[in-house]
Amino acid sequence: MTAPLAILNAKLVDPVAGTVSNGGVLIRDRHIAATGAFDLPADIETIDAKGAHLAPGLIDLGIFAIDMPAFTAGGITRAVLMPDQSPPLDHAALVQRAAAAGKPDVWIHPLAAATKGLRGEELAEIGLMKAGGACAVATGRDWIADSGVMHRLLSYAHSLGLPVISHAEDSGLTAGAVATEGEYATRMGLPAAPAAAEAMAVARDIMLAEQSGARLHFRQLSTARAFDLVRDAKRRGLPVSCGISPAHLLLSDVAIGGFRTFARLSPPLRAEDDRQAALAALADGTIDLICSSHDPQGPEAKRLPFADAEAGMSGAETLLTLSLALVRDGVIDLPRLIALLSSAPALLLGLPGGTLDVGGEADLVLFDPDTPWRIDSDHMASRAGNTPFDGLPVQGKVLKTIKGGVALG
Repeated sequence: MTAPLAILNAKLVDPVAGTVSNGGVLIRDRHIAATGAFDLPADIETIDAKGAHLAPGLIDLGIFAIDMPAFTAGGITRAVLMPDQSPPLDHAALVQRAAAAGKPDVWIHPLAAATKGLRGEELAEIGLMKAGGACAVATGRDWIADSGVMHRLLSYAHSLGLPVISHAEDSGLTAGAVATEGEYATRMGLPAAPAAAEAMAVARDIMLAEQSGARLHFRQLSTARAFDLVRDAKRRGLPVSCGISPAHLLLSDVAIGGFRTFARLSPPLRAEDDRQAALAALADGTIDLICSSHDPQGPEAKRLPFADAEAGMSGAETLLTLSLALVRDGVIDLPRLIALLSSAPALLLGLPGGTLDVGGEADLVLFDPDTPWRIDSDHMASRAGNTPFDGLPVQGKVLKTIKGGVALG
């Protein structure tokens, strides 16, 4: 039991209704008891939002590390953990342990490893991991090259009612590559792969998903041809969806200039034409959600020659801040952004949260979309500050992260 709490004088961002309205939220027993205007009970704790925005807490699909300070700083109340851990989450006991890691604060929702050891060869015990708390099954950082294994995975997951989260890069083309083929990779002498490697993986997986009837989600897509394939699949009524990170919406491969290892990501940054295609796919609904792809890497993994550095960025605490740029640029409106960050991942994975409905979980984020600040990799809450946005002036700041009616941090 938690003490009742009222958050007053807020702008309520409702991603389901698609509205922004003035009002407050009353919280009892970790759930939303009332919204808008309501009678204030006696002796209740209150938070004066002073006109700040209040929205459902963010649900970040596909984080690679449990990083509580970064989640709290970023307004994330539920984090969906990739199976790429040490050891990989390919056993029910490992899934159960991961699921308990964040409670009662930010809840961790583990993804089951699709194959034993994430080697792409033999299916893991997915049914047992579902019983242990896995909300979906994922191929991990890599694509499953064996089409027979992928088909069996999709068929088995479909029988269990689990979505499959796929990494989309044809490994026959991307092996050893650290960048996208193009002018910048050529100038820098970097091993690179064609952007078509992503679309090739997407095309095969969609065909197998159509054959099996499975729910298929591409964790991150980043190229025009891949978006076209997903767009066509949706037109045909297939249960296919995709996500993207703010980095791939806001940066192109120009950012790797100067061998900036903070800009070495997976998938790699793409050409400007692909970035523009990503913005169009976001605007027309082809892209279903935005994720941080939080993958903090310490200096020993990033302060290396570009080709030797680990891919990944610290993205959890800047997820909302960077995504707000899409609203200011007129790509989407604010309720749609909050839907992409909260209600869409909740719906995909069947998780609580993502709404301001009465009776729902009191997982909330209070933020000011206009507060100016500068991203500083040396002073981030995350356990590692490897961000390609280091030094960038931004607007939008999380003021409070509230989990089950309790303010964190």
